[in-house]
Amino acid sequence: MGCVPAELALRSRNGDCDVELERAASLYNPQLIEMVKVLNKEIGADVFIAANAHLMQMDFVTNPGAFGFVTSKVACCGQGPYNGVGLCTPLSNLCQNRDLYAFWDPFHPSEKASRIIVQQILTGSNEYMHPMNLSTVLAMD
Repeated sequence: MGCVPAELALRSRNGDCDVELERAASLYNPQLIEMVKVLNKEIGADVFIAANAHLMQMDFVTNPGAFGFVTSKVACCGQGPYNGVGLCTPLSNLCQNRDLYAFWDPFHPSEKASRIIVQQILTGSNEYMHPMNLSTVLAMD
């Protein structure tokens, strides 16, 4: 949350993620996993799964080059610092190749980044998915 171009434009002077928003995001997922554990225990089966999309996104935010991105700080389409101000409109700055950007607009991952997140939801480890990934759930069905 604190690393999207909109928050960088609003809160950052040097391109660093907002510490408070990142802390809030880091508190959410462990609580979600605990809630899913409780619900699954009450039902008696692993019916619910939790996806840590924040952690998935942080992989390419902290190391964009490993995923083929040139940046995770600047949006492909936007205005102002980090292209993080306003909506993507005909007046916005637009990158030449959206596959090189982790973020499409000030808030949303690019199509390529979204594919990475979906792949983790389908086949990711327990680091990202709890208690199992979606492929495992579908194989059981």
